[in-house]
Amino acid sequence: MSYNIQVGITSTRFRHYITRSWRHILPHTGSFENLNQIAALISEFDIVALQEVDAGSFRSLFINQIEYLARRGDFPYWFFQTNRNLGRFAQHSNGLLSKIEPAFIGDHKLPGVIPGRGIMEVRYGREDNPFVVLLVHLALGRRARLRQMEFLADLVNRYRHVVVMGDFNCQARSPEMRHLLAQTDLCDPEEDLHTFPSWRPMRNIDHILVTPTIETRDIQVLPFALSDHLPIAVDVTLPDEVSL
Repeated sequence: MSYNIQVGITSTRFRHYITRSWRHILPHTGSFENLNQIAALISEFDIVALQEVDAGSFRSLFINQIEYLARRGDFPYWFFQTNRNLGRFAQHSNGLLSKIEPAFIGDHKLPGVIPGRGIMEVRYGREDNPFVVLLVHLALGRRARLRQMEFLADLVNRYRHVVVMGDFNCQARSPEMRHLLAQTDLCDPEEDLHTFPSWRPMRNIDHILVTPTIETRDIQVLPFALSDHLPIAVDVTLPDEVSL
């Protein structure tokens, strides 16, 4: 499952970008009700990729939202990558929650004129034949995304069994997505799974991509509007040769 949770702001109408913009800076107690509902949803999944999570700052009442969701959702393994460290004011991060113990956790800073984008790399199973999950949050600008897709393609091509999921900030038939697919064995994303904006989904910018060795079923967007994005989820079956 992948979900951009917008640091618990709860933008569910366009006007909320203005009326709730202060929540990007100042704390609000309603975020905990939001996080509790998110935790209840994600608890049904084994691996969850989160984008736009705060790792503990003034605006989150110094609560690490990744840890909070892990404890509420009963995930024994949780990790985060802070990409924009604004000290006490904001700890803008990616987060990964897992009910399966990883063999390796790594993070990569993505290229771009404006820093603040990254990939989390999580490996499961044997070192010589791992199952790899890559959590991404790509740039808003197309030129930067193309560079980041090059970086991502190089990472994907190191392994056979890969799931890439996150907020790509581009649609399934965009030039940069076509470039990524041409450079790797990743399968085409679903075109009709629109995740943004949550109150009137018209764009498919959140994706879950897999290599051909991984069987997928029941890929869906969940009608759970507690962010400006909707979550996307899929069930996967790994090949017998992969041991977790």
